[in-house]
Amino acid sequence: MTDMNNLLRGLAAAFVVMMVVSCGSKGSYGEIIGVEDRPKYGGINPYGMRYIPSGTLHIGQSDQDMFNTNIQRPKSISITGFWMDHTEITNNEYRQFTEYVKDSIAHVLMGDFITDDLGNEKLDWDYPLDYADPTLDEMFYQGDEAINGRELDTRQLNYYYEWRDWQAAARGVSRAQQIKGEEVNIYPDELCWIRDFGYSYNEPMTRNYFSHPAFDDYPVVGVDWKQANAFCHYRTQLWNEWKGAEQPNTEDFRLPTEFEWEYAARGGKDMAPYPWGAYYVRNAKGCLLANFKPGRGNYPEDGGFHTLKAESYFPNEYGLYNMAGNVAEWTITAYNPNLNSFVHDMNPDYRYDAQPTDPPALKRKVIRGGSWKDVYYYLHTGTRTWEYQDTNKSYIGFRCALTFLGRSINDFK
Repeated sequence: MTDMNNLLRGLAAAFVVMMVVSCGSKGSYGEIIGVEDRPKYGGINPYGMRYIPSGTLHIGQSDQDMFNTNIQRPKSISITGFWMDHTEITNNEYRQFTEYVKDSIAHVLMGDFITDDLGNEKLDWDYPLDYADPTLDEMFYQGDEAINGRELDTRQLNYYYEWRDWQAAARGVSRAQQIKGEEVNIYPDELCWIRDFGYSYNEPMTRNYFSHPAFDDYPVVGVDWKQANAFCHYRTQLWNEWKGAEQPNTEDFRLPTEFEWEYAARGGKDMAPYPWGAYYVRNAKGCLLANFKPGRGNYPEDGGFHTLKAESYFPNEYGLYNMAGNVAEWTITAYNPNLNSFVHDMNPDYRYDAQPTDPPALKRKVIRGGSWKDVYYYLHTGTRTWEYQDTNKSYIGFRCALTFLGRSINDFK
Protein backbone atom coordinates (compact mmCIF):
# COMPACT_ATOMS: atom_id res chain seq x y z
CA MET A 1 0.00 0.00 0.00
CA THR A 2 2.90 2.30 0.82
CA ASP A 3 4.49 1.65 -2.58
CA MET A 4 1.18 2.44 -4.27
CA ASN A 5 0.93 5.79 -2.37
CA ASN A 6 4.48 6.73 -3.35
CA LEU A 7 3.70 5.88 -6.97
CA LEU A 8 0.58 8.04 -6.94
CA ARG A 9 2.49 10.94 -5.38
CA GLY A 10 5.18 10.61 -8.02
CA LEU A 11 2.62 10.62 -10.84
CA ALA A 12 0.86 13.64 -9.33
CA ALA A 13 4.17 15.57 -9.05
CA ALA A 14 5.05 14.72 -12.63
CA PHE A 15 1.62 15.89 -13.76
CA VAL A 16 2.08 19.23 -11.95
CA VAL A 17 5.51 19.71 -13.56
CA MET A 18 4.03 18.94 -16.98
CA MET A 19 1.24 21.43 -16.38
CA VAL A 20 3.69 24.18 -15.30
CA VAL A 21 5.91 23.58 -18.32
CA SER A 22 3.02 23.46 -20.75
CA CYS A 23 1.34 26.55 -19.28
CA GLY A 24 4.53 28.63 -19.21
CA SER A 25 6.04 27.55 -22.52
CA LYS A 26 3.79 29.50 -24.89
CA GLY A 27 6.03 31.22 -27.39
CA SER A 28 9.19 30.44 -25.40
CA TYR A 29 10.31 27.37 -27.38
CA GLY A 30 11.31 25.77 -24.11
CA GLU A 31 13.71 28.60 -23.23
CA ILE A 32 13.83 31.40 -20.64
CA ILE A 33 13.14 34.50 -22.72
CA GLY A 34 11.41 36.76 -20.20
CA VAL A 35 7.80 37.88 -20.01
CA GLU A 36 6.40 38.96 -23.34
CA ASP A 37 4.11 41.92 -24.06
CA ARG A 38 5.91 44.20 -21.63
CA PRO A 39 5.43 47.97 -22.17
CA LYS A 40 8.11 49.55 -24.31
CA TYR A 41 10.13 52.27 -22.61
CA GLY A 42 12.39 54.59 -24.53
CA GLY A 43 12.80 57.17 -21.78
CA ILE A 44 11.10 60.54 -21.57
CA ASN A 45 12.19 64.00 -22.60
CA PRO A 46 10.25 66.36 -20.32
CA TYR A 47 9.34 69.75 -21.73
CA GLY A 48 11.47 72.56 -20.34
CA MET A 49 14.07 70.24 -18.81
CA ARG A 50 17.74 69.63 -19.57
CA TYR A 51 19.61 66.36 -19.10
CA ILE A 52 22.41 66.41 -16.55
CA PRO A 53 24.75 63.46 -17.27
CA SER A 54 26.12 61.11 -14.65
CA GLY A 55 29.43 62.23 -13.24
CA THR A 56 31.70 62.99 -10.32
CA LEU A 57 32.36 66.27 -8.58
CA HIS A 58 34.13 67.68 -5.57
CA ILE A 59 31.60 69.36 -3.32
CA GLY A 60 32.49 72.05 -0.85
CA GLN A 61 33.80 75.59 -0.92
CA SER A 62 35.20 76.80 -4.22
CA ASP A 63 36.92 79.76 -2.57
CA GLN A 64 39.11 80.28 0.47
CA ASP A 65 36.49 80.59 3.18
CA MET A 66 38.04 79.42 6.42
CA PHE A 67 34.89 79.70 8.53
CA ASN A 68 32.47 77.88 6.23
CA THR A 69 34.96 75.16 5.37
CA ASN A 70 33.96 73.53 8.66
CA ILE A 71 30.36 73.08 7.47
CA GLN A 72 31.24 72.38 3.83
CA ARG A 73 34.08 69.93 4.03
CA PRO A 74 35.46 68.93 0.62
CA LYS A 75 34.27 65.53 -0.55
CA SER A 76 34.30 63.61 -3.83
CA ILE A 77 30.86 62.27 -4.80
CA SER A 78 29.15 60.71 -7.81
CA ILE A 79 25.73 61.64 -9.14
CA THR A 80 23.55 59.57 -11.46
CA GLY A 81 22.00 61.25 -14.50
CA PHE A 82 18.85 63.30 -14.05
CA TRP A 83 16.67 65.93 -15.68
CA MET A 84 16.40 69.46 -14.32
CA ASP A 85 14.24 72.43 -15.29
CA HIS A 86 16.26 74.85 -17.38
CA THR A 87 14.70 77.76 -15.50
CA GLU A 88 13.09 78.32 -12.16
CA ILE A 89 9.37 77.50 -12.17
CA THR A 90 7.65 80.66 -13.39
CA ASN A 91 4.52 82.41 -12.17
CA ASN A 92 2.55 81.22 -15.19
CA GLU A 93 3.71 77.62 -14.79
CA TYR A 94 2.75 77.63 -11.13
CA ARG A 95 -0.56 79.30 -12.03
CA GLN A 96 -1.44 76.16 -14.01
CA PHE A 97 -1.33 74.36 -10.64
CA THR A 98 -3.50 76.91 -8.83
CA GLU A 99 -6.01 76.92 -11.71
CA TYR A 100 -6.21 73.14 -11.56
CA VAL A 101 -6.99 73.21 -7.84
CA LYS A 102 -9.50 76.03 -8.31
CA ASP A 103 -11.30 74.21 -11.14
CA SER A 104 -11.36 70.92 -9.23
CA ILE A 105 -13.07 72.63 -6.28
CA ALA A 106 -15.59 74.22 -8.64
CA HIS A 107 -16.37 70.91 -10.36
CA VAL A 108 -16.99 69.28 -6.97
CA LEU A 109 -19.35 72.06 -5.91
CA MET A 110 -21.20 71.81 -9.25
CA GLY A 111 -21.46 68.02 -8.96
CA ASP A 112 -19.66 67.41 -12.26
CA PHE A 113 -18.89 63.71 -11.91
CA ILE A 114 -18.73 60.87 -14.43
CA THR A 115 -18.18 57.13 -14.04
CA ASP A 116 -15.43 55.51 -16.10
CA ASP A 117 -15.43 52.02 -17.63
CA LEU A 118 -14.09 50.52 -14.40
CA GLY A 119 -16.87 52.02 -12.30
CA ASN A 120 -14.69 54.73 -10.74
CA GLU A 121 -16.28 58.11 -10.13
CA LYS A 122 -14.18 60.96 -11.55
CA LEU A 123 -14.50 64.67 -12.17
CA ASP A 124 -15.84 65.64 -15.58
CA TRP A 125 -13.15 68.05 -16.72
CA ASP A 126 -14.86 68.58 -20.07
CA TYR A 127 -17.92 70.16 -18.48
CA PRO A 128 -17.69 73.95 -18.88
CA LEU A 129 -17.48 76.07 -15.74
CA ASP A 130 -19.23 79.38 -15.20
CA TYR A 131 -17.75 81.14 -12.19
CA ALA A 132 -20.67 83.57 -12.19
CA ASP A 133 -22.94 80.69 -11.17
CA PRO A 134 -24.35 81.33 -7.66
CA THR A 135 -23.46 77.74 -6.73
CA LEU A 136 -19.81 78.83 -6.65
CA ASP A 137 -20.36 81.91 -4.47
CA GLU A 138 -18.69 80.23 -1.51
CA MET A 139 -15.40 80.18 -3.41
CA PHE A 140 -15.26 83.97 -3.20
CA TYR A 141 -14.91 86.39 -0.31
CA GLN A 142 -18.26 87.20 1.26
CA GLY A 143 -19.66 89.87 3.55
CA ASP A 144 -17.15 92.07 5.38
CA GLU A 145 -14.24 90.32 3.63
CA ALA A 146 -15.43 91.24 0.12
CA ILE A 147 -13.84 94.20 -1.68
CA ASN A 148 -13.73 95.28 -5.31
CA GLY A 149 -16.40 92.86 -6.43
CA ARG A 150 -15.99 89.11 -6.91
CA GLU A 151 -12.57 88.06 -5.57
CA LEU A 152 -11.41 84.46 -5.18
CA ASP A 153 -10.83 83.28 -1.61
CA THR A 154 -7.38 81.74 -2.05
CA ARG A 155 -7.49 80.25 1.45
CA GLN A 156 -9.63 77.46 -0.04
CA LEU A 157 -7.03 76.38 -2.61
CA ASN A 158 -5.87 73.29 -0.75
CA TYR A 159 -4.18 70.30 -2.39
CA TYR A 160 -3.98 66.89 -0.74
CA TYR A 161 -1.35 64.41 -1.84
CA GLU A 162 0.24 61.20 -0.62
CA TRP A 163 3.65 59.61 -0.96
CA ARG A 164 5.50 56.54 0.27
CA ASP A 165 8.36 56.86 2.75
CA TRP A 166 10.91 54.48 1.26
CA GLN A 167 13.38 54.97 4.10
CA ALA A 168 10.70 53.80 6.53
CA ALA A 169 9.97 50.84 4.26
CA ALA A 170 13.64 49.84 4.36
CA ARG A 171 13.52 49.91 8.16
CA GLY A 172 10.68 47.38 8.14
CA VAL A 173 7.90 49.77 9.11
CA SER A 174 4.44 48.46 8.25
CA ARG A 175 3.12 49.49 4.86
CA ALA A 176 0.29 51.53 6.38
CA GLN A 177 2.84 53.61 8.29
CA GLN A 178 4.96 54.10 5.17
CA ILE A 179 2.20 56.04 3.44
CA LYS A 180 2.32 59.74 4.28
CA GLY A 181 -0.21 62.41 3.38
CA GLU A 182 -0.42 66.17 3.55
CA GLU A 183 -2.94 68.87 2.71
CA VAL A 184 -1.29 72.11 1.64
CA ASN A 185 -2.65 75.52 0.75
CA ILE A 186 -0.84 76.07 -2.52
CA TYR A 187 -1.46 79.76 -3.28
CA PRO A 188 1.74 81.86 -3.09
CA ASP A 189 2.02 84.25 -0.15
CA GLU A 190 1.94 87.59 -1.95
CA LEU A 191 2.40 89.51 1.31
CA CYS A 192 5.99 88.25 1.56
CA TRP A 193 7.05 91.31 -0.47
CA ILE A 194 5.95 93.52 2.42
CA ARG A 195 6.88 91.18 5.26
CA ASP A 196 10.47 90.62 4.12
CA PHE A 197 11.47 94.30 4.08
CA GLY A 198 10.61 96.70 6.88
CA TYR A 199 9.99 100.36 6.01
CA SER A 200 10.08 99.60 2.28
CA TYR A 201 7.39 100.36 -0.30
CA ASN A 202 6.67 97.01 -1.96
CA GLU A 203 2.86 97.07 -2.14
CA PRO A 204 2.93 97.16 -5.98
CA MET A 205 4.83 93.85 -6.00
CA THR A 206 2.35 92.35 -3.54
CA ARG A 207 -0.61 93.36 -5.70
CA ASN A 208 0.86 92.39 -9.06
CA TYR A 209 3.78 89.97 -8.97
CA PHE A 210 1.84 86.70 -9.16
CA SER A 211 -1.37 87.91 -10.79
CA HIS A 212 -0.30 90.43 -13.44
CA PRO A 213 0.67 89.12 -16.91
CA ALA A 214 3.70 91.42 -16.89
CA PHE A 215 5.33 88.93 -14.50
CA ASP A 216 4.18 85.68 -16.12
CA ASP A 217 7.70 84.64 -17.13
CA TYR A 218 9.31 85.64 -13.83
CA PRO A 219 10.14 83.00 -11.20
CA VAL A 220 7.39 82.26 -8.71
CA VAL A 221 8.20 83.30 -5.14
CA GLY A 222 6.29 83.23 -1.87
CA VAL A 223 6.05 79.43 -1.95
CA ASP A 224 7.35 77.45 0.99
CA TRP A 225 9.04 74.07 0.85
CA LYS A 226 5.82 72.08 1.21
CA GLN A 227 4.10 74.04 -1.55
CA ALA A 228 7.02 73.30 -3.85
CA ASN A 229 6.70 69.59 -3.06
CA ALA A 230 2.95 69.72 -3.72
CA PHE A 231 3.64 71.25 -7.15
CA CYS A 232 6.04 68.40 -7.93
CA HIS A 233 3.36 65.85 -7.02
CA TYR A 234 0.80 67.62 -9.22
CA ARG A 235 3.29 67.66 -12.10
CA THR A 236 3.85 63.92 -11.71
CA GLN A 237 0.11 63.21 -11.73
CA LEU A 238 -0.34 65.43 -14.78
CA TRP A 239 2.26 63.43 -16.69
CA ASN A 240 0.98 60.02 -15.62
CA GLU A 241 -2.64 60.81 -16.45
CA TRP A 242 -1.62 61.94 -19.93
CA LYS A 243 0.74 59.09 -20.86
CA GLY A 244 -0.73 56.32 -18.70
CA ALA A 245 0.41 52.81 -19.53
CA GLU A 246 1.79 53.87 -22.91
CA GLN A 247 4.98 55.16 -21.33
CA PRO A 248 5.20 54.18 -17.66
CA ASN A 249 7.34 56.35 -15.42
CA THR A 250 7.70 55.27 -11.82
CA GLU A 251 9.92 58.21 -10.90
CA ASP A 252 8.35 61.41 -9.63
CA PHE A 253 9.11 65.00 -10.38
CA ARG A 254 10.72 66.32 -7.20
CA LEU A 255 12.99 68.95 -5.76
CA PRO A 256 16.66 68.25 -6.44
CA THR A 257 18.98 67.23 -3.65
CA GLU A 258 21.45 69.94 -2.72
CA PHE A 259 24.24 67.82 -4.24
CA GLU A 260 22.39 67.39 -7.53
CA TRP A 261 21.82 71.13 -7.51
CA GLU A 262 25.50 71.91 -6.95
CA TYR A 263 26.55 69.41 -9.62
CA ALA A 264 24.12 70.92 -12.13
CA ALA A 265 25.13 74.49 -11.22
CA ARG A 266 28.78 73.82 -11.98
CA GLY A 267 27.86 72.86 -15.54
CA GLY A 268 30.54 70.21 -15.85
CA LYS A 269 33.27 72.53 -14.55
CA ASP A 270 34.48 70.88 -11.38
CA MET A 271 35.49 73.29 -8.61
CA ALA A 272 34.12 76.24 -10.59
CA PRO A 273 33.08 79.01 -8.14
CA TYR A 274 30.27 80.25 -10.42
CA PRO A 275 28.03 78.57 -13.01
CA TRP A 276 29.89 80.44 -15.76
CA GLY A 277 33.17 79.09 -14.42
CA ALA A 278 35.12 82.29 -13.87
CA TYR A 279 36.33 83.82 -10.63
CA TYR A 280 34.48 87.09 -11.12
CA VAL A 281 30.88 88.28 -11.34
CA ARG A 282 31.65 90.52 -14.33
CA ASN A 283 32.76 89.67 -17.83
CA ALA A 284 35.66 91.27 -19.70
CA LYS A 285 33.44 94.24 -20.61
CA GLY A 286 32.51 94.84 -16.97
CA CYS A 287 28.94 93.57 -17.37
CA LEU A 288 27.41 91.72 -14.44
CA LEU A 289 26.67 88.05 -15.12
CA ALA A 290 23.82 87.47 -12.66
CA ASN A 291 20.97 89.19 -10.85
CA PHE A 292 22.10 89.93 -7.30
CA LYS A 293 22.93 92.87 -5.01
CA PRO A 294 26.06 94.52 -6.44
CA GLY A 295 28.24 96.77 -4.32
CA ARG A 296 26.47 98.25 -1.33
CA GLY A 297 22.96 98.11 -2.68
CA ASN A 298 23.02 99.17 -6.35
CA TYR A 299 20.11 96.84 -7.14
CA PRO A 300 19.36 98.00 -10.72
CA GLU A 301 23.00 97.84 -11.90
CA ASP A 302 22.59 94.27 -13.14
CA GLY A 303 19.51 95.17 -15.19
CA GLY A 304 16.79 94.28 -12.72
CA PHE A 305 15.58 95.89 -9.53
CA HIS A 306 13.89 92.77 -8.17
CA THR A 307 13.64 89.45 -9.99
CA LEU A 308 14.15 89.14 -13.74
CA LYS A 309 12.62 86.85 -16.35
CA ALA A 310 13.56 83.23 -15.78
CA GLU A 311 15.59 83.06 -19.02
CA SER A 312 17.70 86.13 -18.30
CA TYR A 313 21.50 86.10 -18.76
CA PHE A 314 23.38 83.22 -20.39
CA PRO A 315 22.80 79.59 -19.37
CA ASN A 316 25.63 77.42 -18.09
CA GLU A 317 27.14 74.51 -20.02
CA TYR A 318 24.17 72.28 -19.14
CA GLY A 319 21.71 74.84 -20.52
CA LEU A 320 20.45 75.96 -17.09
CA TYR A 321 19.55 79.60 -16.51
CA ASN A 322 20.09 81.56 -13.30
CA MET A 323 21.79 78.90 -11.24
CA ALA A 324 23.28 81.93 -9.53
CA GLY A 325 21.10 84.85 -8.51
CA ASN A 326 17.55 85.86 -9.45
CA VAL A 327 15.93 83.68 -6.77
CA ALA A 328 17.47 81.22 -4.33
CA GLU A 329 16.05 77.72 -4.74
CA TRP A 330 14.62 75.09 -2.43
CA THR A 331 16.24 71.67 -2.41
CA ILE A 332 14.78 68.50 -0.90
CA THR A 333 17.72 68.21 1.51
CA ALA A 334 17.36 68.83 5.24
CA TYR A 335 20.03 71.10 6.63
CA ASN A 336 22.75 69.67 8.84
CA PRO A 337 25.92 71.70 9.33
CA ASN A 338 28.10 68.57 9.35
CA LEU A 339 26.34 66.85 6.46
CA ASN A 340 29.35 66.36 4.18
CA SER A 341 31.09 64.34 6.87
CA PHE A 342 28.64 61.44 6.95
CA VAL A 343 26.63 61.25 3.69
CA HIS A 344 27.46 58.50 1.22
CA ASP A 345 29.62 59.35 -1.79
CA MET A 346 27.05 57.78 -4.18
CA ASN A 347 24.00 60.00 -4.75
CA PRO A 348 24.25 61.57 -1.27
CA ASP A 349 20.88 62.41 0.22
CA TYR A 350 19.70 63.54 3.64
CA ARG A 351 16.04 64.14 4.46
CA TYR A 352 13.91 64.74 7.49
CA ASP A 353 10.13 65.02 7.38
CA ALA A 354 9.68 67.70 10.05
CA GLN A 355 6.35 67.84 11.83
CA PRO A 356 4.64 71.07 13.00
CA THR A 357 5.49 70.19 16.61
CA ASP A 358 9.21 69.73 15.90
CA PRO A 359 11.66 72.39 17.11
CA PRO A 360 12.63 75.02 14.51
CA ALA A 361 16.14 73.58 14.07
CA LEU A 362 14.63 70.43 12.54
CA LYS A 363 12.59 72.43 10.02
CA ARG A 364 15.61 73.81 8.18
CA LYS A 365 15.93 72.97 4.49
CA VAL A 366 18.90 73.75 2.28
CA ILE A 367 18.54 76.54 -0.26
CA ARG A 368 21.08 77.24 -2.97
CA GLY A 369 22.07 79.81 -5.57
CA GLY A 370 21.60 83.20 -3.94
CA SER A 371 19.00 85.74 -5.03
CA TRP A 372 18.37 89.23 -6.33
CA LYS A 373 18.73 90.68 -2.80
CA ASP A 374 21.92 88.76 -1.82
CA VAL A 375 25.57 89.75 -2.08
CA TYR A 376 27.74 87.80 -4.50
CA TYR A 377 29.07 85.36 -1.85
CA TYR A 378 25.77 83.48 -2.00
CA LEU A 379 26.12 83.07 -5.77
CA HIS A 380 29.01 80.63 -5.30
CA THR A 381 28.18 77.11 -6.46
CA GLY A 382 29.61 75.77 -3.22
CA THR A 383 27.83 78.08 -0.78
CA ARG A 384 25.06 76.39 1.16
CA THR A 385 22.56 78.07 3.43
CA TRP A 386 19.09 77.28 4.76
CA GLU A 387 15.60 78.52 5.46
CA TYR A 388 12.72 77.17 7.52
CA GLN A 389 10.47 74.90 5.47
CA ASP A 390 7.28 76.72 6.51
CA THR A 391 8.42 80.22 5.51
CA ASN A 392 7.48 82.11 2.35
CA LYS A 393 10.06 84.52 0.99
CA SER A 394 10.11 87.01 -1.89
CA TYR A 395 13.54 85.74 -2.90
CA ILE A 396 13.12 81.94 -2.83
CA GLY A 397 11.70 79.86 -5.68
CA PHE A 398 12.42 76.37 -6.98
CA ARG A 399 12.90 74.13 -9.98
CA CYS A 400 12.13 70.42 -10.42
CA ALA A 401 14.33 67.40 -11.03
CA LEU A 402 13.56 63.92 -12.38
CA THR A 403 15.82 60.87 -12.07
CA PHE A 404 16.80 59.39 -15.43
CA LEU A 405 16.00 55.68 -15.80
CA GLY A 406 18.25 53.33 -17.71
CA ARG A 407 21.69 53.76 -19.17
CA SER A 408 23.02 57.28 -18.86
CA ILE A 409 22.58 59.30 -22.05
CA ASN A 410 26.22 60.39 -22.05
CA ASP A 411 27.29 56.74 -22.40
CA PHE A 412 26.09 56.80 -26.02
CA LYS A 413 28.50 59.51 -27.10
